[in-house]
Amino acid sequence: MYDAQTISKAMQIFYYLLQNGELSIDDNKELYRSYNENENIVNLVNIYGVECGCQIERYNGIIYLLPNDDNEFIGFSKAELKKILCKSGATDKDYYLSQFVILSILNTFYNSNGRTSKSRSFIKFGDFINLISENLKTASEYENVESLENTSGIAVYNVWEAWEALKGSDTKTTSKTTKEGFLRGIIKFLDQQKLIEFIEEDDMIKPTPKLDNFMDWNILNRSNYDNIIKAFEEVGITL
Repeated sequence: MYDAQTISKAMQIFYYLLQNGELSIDDNKELYRSYNENENIVNLVNIYGVECGCQIERYNGIIYLLPNDDNEFIGFSKAELKKILCKSGATDKDYYLSQFVILSILNTFYNSNGRTSKSRSFIKFGDFINLISENLKTASEYENVESLENTSGIAVYNVWEAWEALKGSDTKTTSKTTKEGFLRGIIKFLDQQKLIEFIEEDDMIKPTPKLDNFMDWNILNRSNYDNIIKAFEEVGITL
């Protein structure tokens, strides 16, 4: 049994996490200490998370609310992501291209086998465009690539075609019908989620401490890491 004060404090913490996605001592000292000093509050917050299709995790002293993969209420559905990240009337090829871009961002910053998986602190936007083009060209030329399909039945070759169908531009366009605008849209979305910092005046892409924590403590656990390595190796890309 939990007393009313404990239930109330746990609900305050969970509501804060719903609003902000994370809680540190610098964000709200009272709530943070209540969570860390009361096991009953921890248990209740975890129960609220399970009932709402989420996990509550603490990495490097920060408490995070992580929606489960199938949580489309707190997270994003495929249809929502396609609308946000891709051009109007986008097909599945365009959607999977956007996911390829996101995986490439992760691989760009996190491919170290040292104490931390982080391997670099930033990349210029122009260099990232070239990286995507090179990776997709490698994938499209891989032996028997047209017979290699992911679990959604989308051939990697078709993803490369979706990239090549986008126009090139020398300007800082936001049009998702161009390579530059398509990538800027994805990067700005990740910026809004506090995973990437996009410094537009310097055309620089930087990972945030939040993404650093997710990669080291959640995404790149041994099982998830092996799955990512396998996915890239299947299309001829060595990480």
